[in-house]
Amino acid sequence: MELFTGYIREPFYYETDQMGIIHHSNYIRWLEESRVALLDYLGFSYKKIEELGLIIPVLEVTCQYKEMVRYGEPIRILPKIAKYTGTRLDFTYEIYGLADNQLRTTGSSKHCFLTADTQRLVKLSRFDTQLDHLFKDYAQLANE
Repeated sequence: MELFTGYIREPFYYETDQMGIIHHSNYIRWLEESRVALLDYLGFSYKKIEELGLIIPVLEVTCQYKEMVRYGEPIRILPKIAKYTGTRLDFTYEIYGLADNQLRTTGSSKHCFLTADTQRLVKLSRFDTQLDHLFKDYAQLANE
């Protein structure tokens, strides 16, 4: 298994403010897009996870803006599984300018696993061992 090399995205005009700078609210969406892309890369899409009867709600999200991203500047978002406990899944993110590889933004998000029908907390190893092993293995790889 190899590390995900990142999610490439070009900002849309509607995501900007009057000065052509990306509005701060869009970064949270970008973090989610990169998280979905990482799961796709790992072969376990959100759709597949939801079909198992599992949901992964966001418990917390942070974003630190270091440099502006402007319209027309493609970016690369690197999502990383920072911590996996079996009931919790925490990500960190780094957003870089694609042209200059300059760090523009960092962020994090914290999640838990709930059953879709009862919305009760679930230990993933008891729910789906394949997904549990996938998150364990990738988190270990990402944190070496």
